Amino acid sequence: MGTMQPFQAIRGMNDILPQEIQYWHYVEKILRGITARYGYQEIRFPLLEETRLFARGIGEVTDIVSKEMYTFADRNGDSLTLRPEGTAGCVRAGIQHGLLYNQIQRLWYIGPMFRHERPQKGRFRQFHQIGLEAFGLSGPDIDAEMLLLTSRLWQELGINNQVALHLNTLGTEATRAVYHQKLTAYFSAHLALLDEDSVKRLRTNPLRILDSKNPALQDLITNAPQLSDSLDEQSLTHFNKLRRLLDAAKLEYVINQRLVRGLDYYGLTVFEWITTALGSQGAICGGGRYDNLVAQFGGKATPAIGFAIGLERLIDLVRLEKTLPISPHVYMIALGDKAREQGLILAEKLRSSVPQLQIIFGCDSNNLASQLKRADKSQASLALILGDEELQSGNIMVKWLRGDERRQEKIPLSALSNFLNEHT
Repeated sequence: MGTMQPFQAIRGMNDILPQEIQYWHYVEKILRGITARYGYQEIRFPLLEETRLFARGIGEVTDIVSKEMYTFADRNGDSLTLRPEGTAGCVRAGIQHGLLYNQIQRLWYIGPMFRHERPQKGRFRQFHQIGLEAFGLSGPDIDAEMLLLTSRLWQELGINNQVALHLNTLGTEATRAVYHQKLTAYFSAHLALLDEDSVKRLRTNPLRILDSKNPALQDLITNAPQLSDSLDEQSLTHFNKLRRLLDAAKLEYVINQRLVRGLDYYGLTVFEWITTALGSQGAICGGGRYDNLVAQFGGKATPAIGFAIGLERLIDLVRLEKTLPISPHVYMIALGDKAREQGLILAEKLRSSVPQLQIIFGCDSNNLASQLKRADKSQASLALILGDEELQSGNIMVKWLRGDERRQEKIPLSALSNFLNEHT
């Protein structure tokens, strides 16, 4: 019998290691703070939903539904899918629990999403998103507020110089119906130039052809009819009011008429925040209005808007701009059985009296040199050394492990809490 191969994580599903997690905590803390300041409440819903929820909401012929979803039959034969995005599950939960009709709700969620696509830099099969969804508000004010919220987030994360807002309107349903006809006629006249995906999209949602990344199609797409030429008065009024609000708030943006987003439920405002700092995977945040989705899911007609931020890409961007300081903490070295016993109790008392303290208690060794090596490797700021001599005298040795000085001194055990409150 051969040696068993070591287990590996599934391709495109990554571990987040202890040395990386502080960036996740940092970003999540700022995200949570900003959502609270804008009055958004957290909601949590399952990773698994009925497959038909996504097929109906996202669109049967989108790449996500047709190619990328993790779908399987459970033991009852029901078709279930790991959520590829959050909006559909959030809307389903809102309808099921009576949160949406004739109510204003500002909701947010965070967690893993799943898409079976080719893993590459910044794009994984299990990835993490934070999403915000607002229900019950039909005017452009909420569109503007969401964009200002994201701008504030970039500022607080220190990446506002690395991102640019791209903005477009997809118009009303009536607008899109007219535009669909124009696009279908245009692309049908150039059918021989279309790739296989675009031919499929031509039959189902020709707007999606505008989203194609195929270099061979770019000239054809550039010369396609403009949606802006088909906009009705309602669409123009909404978009122009949004632009006035953003201009008044001095929020810069680029009008990108090729921005259509990859999901079928969007209408009116759509947007993406783009960065050039992460290579080809440029969008770190995207969203828009989806005023028809709640009714499409069987609820009462409810205006809605939302967006999602890819956390992996956002954290990559933060890491380019910021090196997080290692949190100051203490490594306690106790030498001898009695000192180890007393040290364990002392560490517990310190965790109560110095709440901000991170304290690692050095177990299992009476060797000072090896314990100091462990203390240094742990990135501790200070080592506390307690031995029989210190116990008898009622003192403890404090050794600085960082900086040029690296001095040490004895202080009374009775003064230790005050000392650590001052130095950590």
